[in-house]
Amino acid sequence: MQYLIDFSTNYYLVSAIGAWLIAQIIKIFTGIFKVQEFSLYAMFFGTGGMPSSHTAAVCSLATACGIGQGFGSVAFAIAGVLAMVVMIDAMGVRRETGRQSRALNLIFKELFSATSEEADMHFKELIGHSPLQVLFGAITGIATASLFQLIPVLVA
Repeated sequence: MQYLIDFSTNYYLVSAIGAWLIAQIIKIFTGIFKVQEFSLYAMFFGTGGMPSSHTAAVCSLATACGIGQGFGSVAFAIAGVLAMVVMIDAMGVRRETGRQSRALNLIFKELFSATSEEADMHFKELIGHSPLQVLFGAITGIATASLFQLIPVLVA
């Protein structure tokens, strides 16, 4: 039973998960605004969109490590490097993968007739993030860890 208490009062973990959840909830509203459609599936399992939930989670973890262990600690250094890798990946490789998927979908649509099985093939296009989406993910993560450190149960 103690492990449940330890798990639920772990400031670092709760901050990271909380930032991810907050970013996913924000995505519902930004998604409705952009696409005019509501999707719970996209909230929990979707990638891409505003803000970056992966960035929010790792920036929250890095901020929590800085607040809890000190900004000169090994924990902050590791979490900070992890955050940089995630953010660069979101704007780089993952974003390019989304662009390539969009191009392949257009090619498939042009090449195959609507009656063939190949015409049903569709690659996921919304994979990566724009720099603005990553920036707002970072802001969400930093704000979440900063606010969660005010909760007395989490920081002992």
